[in-house]
Amino acid sequence: MRGNKAHPNLRKLAQNMREVLDGGKKSYLVFAHNGTGKTRLSCAFKDIGKKTDKETDVKTADTLYYNAFTEDLFTWNNDLDSDVDVHLRFNKNSRFFSGLDGFDIERRIRELLGIYANFSFRIHFDEGYITFSREILNPRKQMVTEDNIKISRGEESIFIWCFFLAVAQLAIEDIPEYSWVNYIYIDDPISSLDDNNVVAVACHLARLLKDSDIKTVISTHHTLFFNVMYNELKWDSVEKRFLDKNDETGKYITRNTGDTPFFHHVALLQQLRATANSGKLYTYHFNVLRNILEKTAAFHGFDKFSACIKQDSSDIDGAIHLRMTNLLSHGGYSIFEPLEMVDDNKRIFKEILDGFMELYKFNEELFQKE
Repeated sequence: MRGNKAHPNLRKLAQNMREVLDGGKKSYLVFAHNGTGKTRLSCAFKDIGKKTDKETDVKTADTLYYNAFTEDLFTWNNDLDSDVDVHLRFNKNSRFFSGLDGFDIERRIRELLGIYANFSFRIHFDEGYITFSREILNPRKQMVTEDNIKISRGEESIFIWCFFLAVAQLAIEDIPEYSWVNYIYIDDPISSLDDNNVVAVACHLARLLKDSDIKTVISTHHTLFFNVMYNELKWDSVEKRFLDKNDETGKYITRNTGDTPFFHHVALLQQLRATANSGKLYTYHFNVLRNILEKTAAFHGFDKFSACIKQDSSDIDGAIHLRMTNLLSHGGYSIFEPLEMVDDNKRIFKEILDGFMELYKFNEELFQKE
């Protein structure tokens, strides 16, 4: 597992991850960019653990998971007519909520939520919804409770995350009702969070998992979250991999990050330059290129990514390259239904990429290997 390893599909990769965990590793960290297949990988992993008894037709599972589907279990009722009865509904039919009102789940969630937020809530289990409230200072400088509020998107993400953690605690504490949980799979729990909360979530999660006998997989596209998790967990018990997809073969490639987690922007540049040299450029590659330009501009203190586009003799003021980058990175192009660039756009893409790598020096040996 020390070098690169290719997997023909996500199910084979998920099976390999289970083998690594069953072989002695306690945790498996995965870094991958959005669109690589992290959510689908989490589904493939938990689907492997689903079984149906042929005699009783009873269905069982072995993975408690958090991913985009977990967040989709919650939906808002905004009361558009009167703006009074605002609440967050949850899907009572999901196994995730089965019998939770018997485990003092509200207290568990409150203890977790208090770490990150300053609002309160009440779960209405029978009706299947949650109401929120907050203490505010009224015009008379008195603290009063504002009921039936709608919390922000970031607060909603934190609440759902704390809800999941409270359920995970039940499994970690070996509550009989959760004895079926052999694996916990967490996919990108830090959407809509600022960096302070990202660090807090990572540190708290690591503390929770360290004392658990349950095997854990964590996948993310967030560099800071990945690095904090890597440093907080025991190094010798963690398998840490960078996940990428080969567009030519359709295979999924995992690389060991080594003692220092792999720098994803270098991997992106490797992929972009190899793709540009091969001539197999698709419209969505402009999205990837723009992402790198924007992050580089922010790192160097520029307001606009155009500062990272090199001016050359064919585009003295950089206007053409800037316009093409803007145009082709805002077309809603899908990585699942790729459209190959026309030759002129391929040429412009390569000019922008080559110019960028002339302006900002990278270790050329990494690209020669690629």
